[in-house]
Amino acid sequence: MGSDVAAVHSQASFWQSVRESITGSQQDYTEGSIGRAITLLSIPMVLEMSMESLFGIVDVFFVGWLGSNAVATVGLTESLLTIVFGAALGLSMATTAMVARRVGEKNHEAAAVATVQGIALGLVLSVVTGIIGSIWAKPLLRVMGASSELVDSGWGYTAWILGGGGTAVMLIVINSVFRGAGAPVVAMRALWLANIINIILDPCLIFGFGPFPELGIAGAAVATTIGRGIGVVYLLRVLTTGSSRIVVRRSQIRLDMPVLKPLLRVSIPGMFQWFVATASYVGLTRILSTFGGAALAGYTVALRIIVVVILPAWGMSNAASTLVGQNLGAGKPERAERSVWVTGFANMVFLGLISLWFIFWPEPVIRLFNNDPEVVPIGADCLRLVSYGYVFYAFGMVIVQAFNGAGDTRTPTIINVFCYWLWQIPLAWWLAMHAGLGARGVFWAIAIAESTIAVVGVVIFRRGRWKLQRI
Repeated sequence: MGSDVAAVHSQASFWQSVRESITGSQQDYTEGSIGRAITLLSIPMVLEMSMESLFGIVDVFFVGWLGSNAVATVGLTESLLTIVFGAALGLSMATTAMVARRVGEKNHEAAAVATVQGIALGLVLSVVTGIIGSIWAKPLLRVMGASSELVDSGWGYTAWILGGGGTAVMLIVINSVFRGAGAPVVAMRALWLANIINIILDPCLIFGFGPFPELGIAGAAVATTIGRGIGVVYLLRVLTTGSSRIVVRRSQIRLDMPVLKPLLRVSIPGMFQWFVATASYVGLTRILSTFGGAALAGYTVALRIIVVVILPAWGMSNAASTLVGQNLGAGKPERAERSVWVTGFANMVFLGLISLWFIFWPEPVIRLFNNDPEVVPIGADCLRLVSYGYVFYAFGMVIVQAFNGAGDTRTPTIINVFCYWLWQIPLAWWLAMHAGLGARGVFWAIAIAESTIAVVGVVIFRRGRWKLQRI
């Protein structure tokens, strides 16, 4: 009887935490249950990332009515935008780490100053990418291999998306402030708002419904830019009206070089960290291209399924980043370390269950997206083989974000360089070309390399030097 009552109480407590995570929490993440802290932080972070990926999905859905060239334009432009995202994510890592550290120290004024510096660097990045994107949209599409017909019909979309890419940059950077402050629900709401605006405006501006002009494919980009821009306005309003954990006052809106310099120092390795991973993906794609279109298609389908399914795992990893930063700021390095192990174990259980699904029943999952008899077996092989490394990958994701949360973006960058460029790509090439495994060799290399990252990351993490990181 007593055990039944305890189970009911535990279940009620869990769902209460879920509701609180979505409605907003004032939890002090340097005190109390670590499991509860992970729940409160990770759920809105998962929903936030899901909303970010929705922009591209919505654009492809509506643009699909305009033909294959329009869809191809969206795909090529998203590839270019990945570079911008990489730079923004590098800056966001540093911003999260610095804000979390100051919040952990209970120095909210210093957290606000750090916020202003992060936003200032985000504005610089926005202006640079906006100018390049809007002026050189056509040459950039040609560099990506677009045909003359595609360039002529789609350059307006590219110019608007890249020219207005500053809205995406500012969303990423300001959202990182709220994650670091332990208020990820604000970031989640901003992306909900931005996506609702985008979903409403997309068909109106593409097809000219009602009073709206018919802009064709460019209308999708205008809608996305407006949606993201409104999301940024919402975030700035929350930051300046005193309704969040961090309040930016007019007197704090200034450049502070003692804060700006370390923020920039941590940001640059963070940017390179993402570039290394992206470049590795390009290298693997190049190797797979030698085995034909079916191999590429199978890999692409499997990769998109993997990305969507592991979003909850990324949410838990980001929660670890916030917990590490705040607890280091509070002078509780042991609690910070325990947060990482607990998060890593939870992530391992989640991805372990997913891996069982993909290992034993990959074909039905692939067929949901592609029924081509040549593509399905290759996509199934990719899902199955990559899943063998999921348990390791679960810990690797958390460890990498733990380093970033401590402000040590250099260590995971070095790990990425060795494990991706000097290990994964050469291994994939040798297994595919010389060991006779073909496309399966690339898939094995991904599982092996990701597992290596986890093992190396854990070994370095256990040494504890990240606890001494100053930011």
